[in-house]
Amino acid sequence: MSLSQKIDKHIARIHPARPHVAGHLTRVVGLTFEAVGVRAAIGAICGVETAQGEVTAEVVGFDDDVIYLMPHDDAHGVLPGAKVRPLSRTAGIPLGMELLGRVIDGSGNPLDGLGPVVTQAHGTSERHKMNPLVRRPIREPLDVGVTAINGLITVGQGQRMGLFAGSGVGKSVLMGMMTRGTTADVIVVGLIGERGREVKEFIEDILGEEGRARSVVVASPADQSPLMRLRGCETAAQIAEYFRDQGLNVLLLLDSLTRYAMAQREIALAIGEPPATKGYPPSVFAKLPALVERAGNGGEGQGSITAFYTVLTEGDDLQDPIADSARAILDGHIVLSRDLAEAGHYPAIDIESSVSRVMPQVVSEQHLKDAMAIKQLYSTYQRSRDLISIGAYTQGSDPKIDKSIQMMPLMERYLKQGMREVSAFDDCATVLGQLSQQARS
Repeated sequence: MSLSQKIDKHIARIHPARPHVAGHLTRVVGLTFEAVGVRAAIGAICGVETAQGEVTAEVVGFDDDVIYLMPHDDAHGVLPGAKVRPLSRTAGIPLGMELLGRVIDGSGNPLDGLGPVVTQAHGTSERHKMNPLVRRPIREPLDVGVTAINGLITVGQGQRMGLFAGSGVGKSVLMGMMTRGTTADVIVVGLIGERGREVKEFIEDILGEEGRARSVVVASPADQSPLMRLRGCETAAQIAEYFRDQGLNVLLLLDSLTRYAMAQREIALAIGEPPATKGYPPSVFAKLPALVERAGNGGEGQGSITAFYTVLTEGDDLQDPIADSARAILDGHIVLSRDLAEAGHYPAIDIESSVSRVMPQVVSEQHLKDAMAIKQLYSTYQRSRDLISIGAYTQGSDPKIDKSIQMMPLMERYLKQGMREVSAFDDCATVLGQLSQQARS
């Protein structure tokens, strides 16, 4: 054996030849592709050969030599034994002020027909965790332009709130009201799992030109793959993080957290993860806090992300696993009542069931006292409502109930608000003080 052959032999032992990175499909089950011979990490993008060309798919898991992939779009025409090859990473999600006024999908592609989104910066899908001790504490209120929230459930800059509602009780309208009335610098809206018709209606009718001018809309409708719905939420959070890092105050509206969990459930079950609570695998409950924790205040010199995550409550059941988990990781929740919506009371906010955990830190002591007084009076009326309605209550039996009956028309007028109306935070606090003073007299 020559010297060169000996050297080559030793090099081969030290640096063994890398296996072929390309492979082929062995099985397609439901939404999942199974391939062998592919060398690709979880999260890598691969091209899968079809009769019409090539579709992209993302690696979501593996088992020994079998790689599990999930396509980004419909995979019609996939062939048995089709070639699977890893693709080089793309530039990532476009990040920049050029995004304002645009509508994009979860991969950053434009949906509004206004041409490509050209930005100087691009972001990767990797999430950078923030040291909790670096975050600035929540000390300033955020004006969202909604009287009931500004006055009685005050939200702070950097707070994470849940918007709990069933279907058809006005959550999309409330989100639109906040986009038009907020004092935040930038608004990022994630419409995940919505019907295609509702996406267009939200942008044109609810958001409007005024709200859209300072907003970025990320849309992943219901007909897209679970992978794209999952990515849509993460893209919206990533765009919000970019603007926060530029020193801006961001309002992030994500509709909905439930559909994010459902998308992860579809992916996890497809690759064999066992279900745990009501069909939700454990990975769902690991991903929820990871997404929510991306919002909040930044460090010194950075801005904030105040986030509202809608949570769909099936049959208005607040004990749903996702709703129950969301309440534990959020900084408060706003509950929309179907009874109020059916009675024509909009926004249909149930102030008894709603709470903001940081309100004591962001409002004055007098504002807090006024809010507690009105909520107690409102609760007193609701507890006695049946007796009052059937005429079984005798006036003068209880001074608190008498006062609640007297004040109820004024409280309802305060809590109701038109879809196009905007209420400034200071005005809400002033009128709340007047109501509280009148209740004490």
